[in-house]
Amino acid sequence: MKKRAALITALLLLAAGILLYCHDRNRQRTAPDTGGTALTARPISHVVVIVEENKPADSIIGNSAAPYLNRLLKTGALAQNYHALTHPSLPNYIALTSGTTAGISSDCNPSGSKCRANVPNIADTIEQSGHSWKEYAEDMPTSCNASNAGLYAVRHNPFMYYPGITSDSTRCASHVVPFSQFSRDLSGHLPDFSFITPNLCNDMHNCSVQTGDAWLAQQVPLILKSAAFTRQHSLLVITWDEGEAGDNRVPAIFAGPAARPGYTSGARYSHYSLLHTLEVLWNLPPLTQNDRSAPVMNDMLQ
Repeated sequence: MKKRAALITALLLLAAGILLYCHDRNRQRTAPDTGGTALTARPISHVVVIVEENKPADSIIGNSAAPYLNRLLKTGALAQNYHALTHPSLPNYIALTSGTTAGISSDCNPSGSKCRANVPNIADTIEQSGHSWKEYAEDMPTSCNASNAGLYAVRHNPFMYYPGITSDSTRCASHVVPFSQFSRDLSGHLPDFSFITPNLCNDMHNCSVQTGDAWLAQQVPLILKSAAFTRQHSLLVITWDEGEAGDNRVPAIFAGPAARPGYTSGARYSHYSLLHTLEVLWNLPPLTQNDRSAPVMNDMLQ
């Protein structure tokens, strides 16, 4: 009897082990490749990214000159340990949209032969996946404009540095457009991915934090109240290209229905993390090892 009981016990343990093994194998097959982090958010319909200029986190978070942004944090999520990658501006914009600085280390003009990012970028993979995109540049006088004009700074418009976009005049003109088109698209057919470049005053570069905050207080509520955000699961991201020479920790704020409300993340993230997060949300292939290995900002989502 004792031998029979021991045999039955052994068989039960073996069966339990087989079931556990099969369960784990099934989880491994179905879990998405997110760099070690499983996404918990529902599918994202639209992503809008606004990039401000040259402000470290401590000059925004808790600053009375930025009342709107600090109120937004009550309903949004903050990455308080988010870092820009380098200095000056342009290499950060290129890295954020392509996973590499492409050898660019200055705020050069795209008309120069040594100032072109001959690399794949997020616009390429978005189009290949069947999603839509646009860059909206404030005060850009015409679509696909490659030169500075008034308060429009081409160095803050990364898509003008990718020959795959600029060499195709039809593609460029239909995707890299003045910000004046954004309100029309917002009330009609908003692209799946929108990248917004404010002008040199509203991005806090030439003007104060208060000026930039006031501009965001006008624009962000329009975005959050649009059908794309009230009827669909969409995400708004506000971040800064870089901080200051000795402090490259910048704010990264998620807002909208896809953002985890009232949440602050202490995880170390970077522009590569934001790029990787966008890729995972839409099942896009990573562009480089830089974004592939960057942690996904999953904790900021719901």
